[in-house]
Amino acid sequence: MSARHYLGVDVGTGSARAGVFDAAGRRLGSSSHAIQVWRPAEDHVEQSSDDIWRAVCGATGAAVREAGIDPSSVVGIGFDATCSLVALDEGDRPVSVSVTNDDAQNVIVWMDHRATEQAARINGTRHEVLRYVGGVISPEMEAPKLLWLAENHATCWARTRRFLDLPDFLVYRATGEDVRSLCSTVCKWTYVGHEERWDDDFFRQIGLGQLVDEGHARIGTRVRPMGERAGALTDAAAREMGLAAGTAVGVSIIDAHAGGLGLLGGSADVGLGGRLALISGTSSCHMAVSREPRFVPGVWGPYFSAMVPGWWLAEGGQSATGALLDHVIRAHARGADLAQEARGRGVSVHALLNERLDALSAGHAFPASLAGDLHVLPDHHGNRSPRADPTLRGMVSGLKMTDSVDALAITYLATVQAIAHGTKHIVDTLDAHGFGIRTVLACGGDTKNPVFVREHADVLGLPIVLPEEPESVLLGAAILGAVAAGDAPGVEVAMARMSGSGRVVAPAGGEVAAFHERKHAVFLAMHGHQMEYRRLMGGAS
Repeated sequence: MSARHYLGVDVGTGSARAGVFDAAGRRLGSSSHAIQVWRPAEDHVEQSSDDIWRAVCGATGAAVREAGIDPSSVVGIGFDATCSLVALDEGDRPVSVSVTNDDAQNVIVWMDHRATEQAARINGTRHEVLRYVGGVISPEMEAPKLLWLAENHATCWARTRRFLDLPDFLVYRATGEDVRSLCSTVCKWTYVGHEERWDDDFFRQIGLGQLVDEGHARIGTRVRPMGERAGALTDAAAREMGLAAGTAVGVSIIDAHAGGLGLLGGSADVGLGGRLALISGTSSCHMAVSREPRFVPGVWGPYFSAMVPGWWLAEGGQSATGALLDHVIRAHARGADLAQEARGRGVSVHALLNERLDALSAGHAFPASLAGDLHVLPDHHGNRSPRADPTLRGMVSGLKMTDSVDALAITYLATVQAIAHGTKHIVDTLDAHGFGIRTVLACGGDTKNPVFVREHADVLGLPIVLPEEPESVLLGAAILGAVAAGDAPGVEVAMARMSGSGRVVAPAGGEVAAFHERKHAVFLAMHGHQMEYRRLMGGAS
């Protein structure tokens, strides 16, 4: 029997990536192509679906070439992407979502916070459906964005015939089939997955009753589980991607959730219910599953079958992690100099900072203590979980009048620690509501940074398991391709066959654990301080 291969396609915030995998989950080739981002106004972040598709096709061709395989041996394709909103007209042409009215800018990116006021009004309804998003809807979800367009961009609202989550757009572009993913519709659109329905009363109550009157035509009438065959690659899409027409395409998944599939199937000492998948890149997502629904305030979900079929998903998250570290470095007086040095040495800025931290920690009991007097609240882009407050802001305590590279290194370390303490806050909240998290399986760009991983293990007091395949998001998408091709009877079987665990980073314990226990108390206190400052200023945000 000739070899059969699976293509995983991942569209993140800054690039489209493709990976070719075999039946054992071994990556044979991969590639990445950058995608354009516009920021036409404060809190407005936009992309182009045509530009994204061009990047997908370029990455796919390069990955297949690197793999050295016959393109016709790719028998299944899985797509994942950020939960961004795509607008298309009746001819499937882009419709502007932008204040610029440029039709090229037809994607509202997940991190766009223009709909913060709409989200607050939706939350004010206290509708029953909000129980399934942790009690508080986020401006990063689609209902607030749709309401913003209805209220502020009449031309877009009138012209658009399909509003799609970005993963579903990729499937539609590839197959011509408008099949919506149970993952994206449940997690980002308030689809009631366990009852297989839209909640019409919710849409009418928040001011989007027109969507109901239209029979949900613009937001999707076919909602199917991830990995199910959505359709086949059209002749046109096959030419653009350099693959065979008729190749099976699976129902899509959100990018972080694809990472969960690629991680959670790996071997671990605890059952699926005791594992947390940490997917950390520009932002971070924290995925935990349970057999019964668990309602956790400030944590998205519970979502039925939104990642692992038959399991309820709880999804915590941090709106800015890798993006926050990049911001801290860029904003520092020595950031540009350090970036120039990194380019000259052919390494990352993070590697240089880690190098400085190694040198500075000589003579200290342990490296984390370098930031003992510097504390960060990492809510610069609001708090996704568990406070679920997009109006929160970042804070720093302990600044000195120094602008050296060493000072930047310690600020960077304190920010990494703050992100880890944010993860601990989420894990503690999950555990308080019945989750017994004992192992963290981690992937994403941030987890390639040894300081990031070490600090998370030490702060959480839990082992961090890194995957055998570091590109777990691409693997998760390829798993859906294997299921769509009929080469696995279901997602869980494909996960077990194709994913595996690699290195384990154990927590230090002892005085390091005691240090972080004190630091976590400071982390929690800083939020209280911000609330007190708001009270003193009369509630100004």
